[in-house]
Amino acid sequence: MGAQHDDLHDAADPHGRALRLGIGGPVGSGKTALVAALCRSLGPSLRLGVVTNDIYTTEDADFLRRAGVIDPERILAVQTGCCPHTAIRDDIAANLDAVETLQERFGPLDLVIVESGGDNLTATFSRGLADRQIFVLDVSGGDKVPRKGGPGVTSADLLVVNKTDLAPMVGADLTVMSRDAAAVRDGRPVLFTSIREDKGAHAVAEWVTHMVGAWQHEHGEPHHHAAQAPAS
Repeated sequence: MGAQHDDLHDAADPHGRALRLGIGGPVGSGKTALVAALCRSLGPSLRLGVVTNDIYTTEDADFLRRAGVIDPERILAVQTGCCPHTAIRDDIAANLDAVETLQERFGPLDLVIVESGGDNLTATFSRGLADRQIFVLDVSGGDKVPRKGGPGVTSADLLVVNKTDLAPMVGADLTVMSRDAAAVRDGRPVLFTSIREDKGAHAVAEWVTHMVGAWQHEHGEPHHHAAQAPAS
């Protein structure tokens, strides 16, 4: 079973390029809402690009464009036509093409966010695609979900537990979720939020800002790449 989670790709050359942030999680956990919130909070200070993944539609990209959180042209949609984890871990070519298109059109960028389609607790990004990963859960599945583990929950750089405002209605104990998440994550950070109440997901945005700053300090500021002339 473990072999299916192997990363088939080497990490991309990090020098002088944007940090690539993968956001994954189950269907309905709030991934797209988190992307929108990060764009609201970070758009004024960072040069952003966004890639969304849906199996057969462009629904998530369309939602972000309608929300007006960043320039709509900076949002590209990938239609995977396959299981979401395949496009972010196994065959990442379409997502890499989208990332590179954003860099050529709008570079230099500070941050490119790649949102996975809704998947299960095993979903992780290849390091060939994402340099850092956020995994989003929500409380509606019950407070037992973090202790179930899975690579998405245990290995993501940041675990976000969303929709905390619903906890009383679904009988979820946030203290239990916090305890169990800490037990399976070996010291990696966990943040609880309600994006419905905090439209900017400010605690998550602060974490992302820190990651971008550390990335640029280590690898250098993003720089322009020569873009190809448009086809006539």
